[in-house]
Formats: sequence, C-alpha cells, structure tokens
Amino acid sequence: CPTAADLRPANGTRVCAQLYTDNSPYYNQCCAGEVLVVLPNSDVPYMPRGWSARVSSLVVGTRCELTVWSRRAKEGKMRRFSA
Repeated sequence: CPTAADLRPANGTRVCAQLYTDNSPYYNQCCAGEVLVVLPNSDVPYMPRGWSARVSSLVVGTRCELTVWSRRAKEGKMRRFSA
C-alpha cells in the first residue's frame, strides 16, 4: 500500500484517501484491484455505482480524515479513519 504521504497522483494534486477492492494478508498484494480516489473536501453521501460493499482496504493521507457510514445517505454506524 502507498504510505499516507504518497497519496499524490502524477500531476501533483492532493488526494485525501484511496479505497481498494482487493486486500490480502500478504503485504505485497494489499491495496490492489480497482481504486476509488477521494479528493480533499469531498462530500459523497452515496458510494459510486458498483462500489457498495466492495471496499476491502484503504489509505488515508496526512492531514485528512475519512468518515464512512454503514448505510447510505450518511445513516447507520459511523467510523472515522485518519493517517
């Protein structure tokens, strides 16, 4: 997985989090599969089509916090992740 400080695409834009569809107990196979990029100050009450219940690993960038809910429209249990 990338480190929290490494979350910058090639053009240098800041990225707050990356969510991945594949995970593994083997470190070199973690953070694989499709990637969903979360930009700073994003407010997304619904997961993009095809992403619901597919995220298996994530990395949160420095000076960022990712808040997720167990149900759509920001309902259910809430959890916060940070670097």
